[in-house]
Amino acid sequence: MKVTQYIPPKGDYEIFQDENHFKEKLKEWGLPVAKKEFWYKDRHFQCHVTIKGYETYGNNNNTLIIEFPDGEISCIHPAYLKEMQQASFGKESMIFAEDKPKIMNESEVKTTKSSTKVQKVRRVETSPSENTAYSKEKEQSQKIDLPTEKVHFTATVKQFALTYNPFSEENDEVVVLENVQIEQENPLELGLAWCSHSKTLKKFELAKGDLLEFDGKVVSKKLAKGKDTPEEYIVDIPVQYKINNPSKIAKK
Repeated sequence: MKVTQYIPPKGDYEIFQDENHFKEKLKEWGLPVAKKEFWYKDRHFQCHVTIKGYETYGNNNNTLIIEFPDGEISCIHPAYLKEMQQASFGKESMIFAEDKPKIMNESEVKTTKSSTKVQKVRRVETSPSENTAYSKEKEQSQKIDLPTEKVHFTATVKQFALTYNPFSEENDEVVVLENVQIEQENPLELGLAWCSHSKTLKKFELAKGDLLEFDGKVVSKKLAKGKDTPEEYIVDIPVQYKINNPSKIAKK
């Protein structure tokens, strides 16, 4: 029996901060907020899946990361998963399938795991240090309550990077910052963040290691990878925050 082919995420993905964040995203995607499991259907079988997180690309567009009963994860577009929740989904194509659709339980899915290994696109394994850094970054992103207003930052230039822009179908250059801290009565450490390498920033002729002060707004938006990116423009760990419209910039 043929089993659906998994499409793993290209890299690390965003997770939900809490239950309220999960429900807000479900509402945004048009999925029932009362559910925690959703139907996955194709011509050969049906099973329940859970949503583990999501990837962000373009203008706040998302790709969902779903988990199957056997523990495997795969990408799917929110609108497609939404269609799968309808009772009428796939009935026409199922009529012409060689095998009738089968609802698989967890034990049945597990028995197919080894046979589908060759079909999977394997994720590149990261080193222990990268895994540790990602775990810390992920843990931090779950706890931080980001300010909505404009705030004052200090940061250090880590490197320049490229992110793919699906609208222009080209890579955009960005600045990756480290040791990012919001300066307030109780300073808030963000770790890594990124911002567009705008004309304003280019005037400062930034270089790796430069210390900066500036004002801006921060949002939770993961840096997407560039397409066919040269090695020097690749970021080796996730960058979970974006700084919008930095102003009053001072280079120390």
